[in-house]
Amino acid sequence: MKFALKICSMINTWEKILLILEKSLKPGLFHLWIRPLKGSFNPESELLKLEAPNEFIASWVREKLQDIIVDACLKVSGLKPDVEISSSSNGAAYSPLQSGQGVIRHKQQALPVKTPLRVVSSFQFNFDDFVVGPCNELAFVASRSFCRKNISSDQLFLCSSTGLGKTHLAQSMGRFMSDRADKNNIRIAYLTAEEFANQLVMALRTKRMDEFKARFRDQIDVLLLEDIHFFQGKEKIQDEFLSTFNSLQCQGKKVVLTSTFLPKELNGVDSNLVSRLCRGFLAVIDRPDMKTREQIIRKKAEMLQASLPDDVAVFLAGKIQNDIRQLESCLHNLVFQARMLKVNITLDLAMQVIKNYDVQGQKMDMDQIISLVCKLFDVSRESISSKSRKKQNVMARNVAFYIARRFTDFSLKEIGYHLNRRHSTVIKGITIIEKEISRKSPVGRQLKQTINQIVT
Repeated sequence: MKFALKICSMINTWEKILLILEKSLKPGLFHLWIRPLKGSFNPESELLKLEAPNEFIASWVREKLQDIIVDACLKVSGLKPDVEISSSSNGAAYSPLQSGQGVIRHKQQALPVKTPLRVVSSFQFNFDDFVVGPCNELAFVASRSFCRKNISSDQLFLCSSTGLGKTHLAQSMGRFMSDRADKNNIRIAYLTAEEFANQLVMALRTKRMDEFKARFRDQIDVLLLEDIHFFQGKEKIQDEFLSTFNSLQCQGKKVVLTSTFLPKELNGVDSNLVSRLCRGFLAVIDRPDMKTREQIIRKKAEMLQASLPDDVAVFLAGKIQNDIRQLESCLHNLVFQARMLKVNITLDLAMQVIKNYDVQGQKMDMDQIISLVCKLFDVSRESISSKSRKKQNVMARNVAFYIARRFTDFSLKEIGYHLNRRHSTVIKGITIIEKEISRKSPVGRQLKQTINQIVT
């Protein structure tokens, strides 16, 4: 009996870890790499055993996700475990092309062509939650018109800096079309460019390219693909995506793409693919003005059923100007603290909470950014402007690129000029920093903390 209870406890711990990982990771990343794992945790030996369906997945989890899994186990059990990741003997048969990971669909095997691929719960956002202002009106109208077939183009490209709403609009389109999928028999795939690449690599390794091509060319009607800049420098993946892209559009199917960069700014991308990206409707989301930020924060407070004083709304909107995602996160934390402490939301409480976020002070110039970065990384200006490839210099240089892109109005060419780099190098550096931060890896968390020290 005790043994049975012990086994049950081990399973329950893994299930609780899964719940935390599902909330903290992007849906595609979770379903592609975490969901296939079988796990058990032994608190006596502090050992978390994970079994992957094949060695490819096991290796990827060890390299990319092990630290995140350890953190989740620590939250559940209070113990920091050793992790043992193995692969099952029959894992060669596994393929994400069958499990539907990264693709919006029900958990089932090979699909008949007419089966709708959708799981509405995968979409967190909808059009009703999106606050429209001068900065994003064109993108909002284009996205909604795209769903309602009021726009002649079968391709939409959304571009903005991090945290300004392109994912919100992409998921809103997915939800809008998914809600009507049964009626109109629409089949939708929603995933990131990185997840598309991972599935392509898996298909090549398991010799299932025919299934991969069928899934992304024949078994969907709409492709929603985020962060297209991930394809930079990946020639073979670009070739397969371009073939998929052409196939979909030859069949009259729709494609929605998002990126931090405009097509013309992408580096290491085949000219044919760049040309294809430029053919559809292009909408840029700019930084929101003060009025729009105030509207956003009041709308979110209303959704949280929180009473937000005017002076607090103005304070938060004035302090966090460049990232709506951070603005919303700050509000969530403010409301949570007020409820935990059983007090009203006040300006003093808001001033305490905002200390943990990127805030907009006086406008920085490139010399100031470079000086602050050099000081924190303990490098000289000459070294990060030189051709040095030392890890410390490269990281400092990339952080300077990232901060300048987010907190100034300098063009990519101007940013590169101040550090003796081409705009293509600037793009690559920004992408590296964004990727680490979005993954919430130990390096990403340290980078975010460092950037906060520079901009606050």
